[in-house]
Amino acid sequence: MNKYELAVVVSAKIEDEERAAVIEKVKALIERFGGNVTNVDEWGKKRLAYEVQKMKEAFYYFVQFEAEATAPAEIENRVRIMDNVVRFLCVRQDEA
Repeated sequence: MNKYELAVVVSAKIEDEERAAVIEKVKALIERFGGNVTNVDEWGKKRLAYEVQKMKEAFYYFVQFEAEATAPAEIENRVRIMDNVVRFLCVRQDEA
């Protein structure tokens, strides 16, 4: 199993409960494709480098997980079409 980190930028226009539901849905997706969530790091509301969908701020989350090599592509395909997810990026973490 490889270690990955999924950065998720969630819309600041939604309520706290909806934001929590988005992250729970992401965690459920990871587990559905055989992954194991090891850590969820919430950075809170940050200013975006440039305006995205007429928003200047958004909430940042970093989800670390372990999964097989095929899982990230499947997870990205599902996260891409999720409502309230402004941007996302999944990267493999190097063994240090």
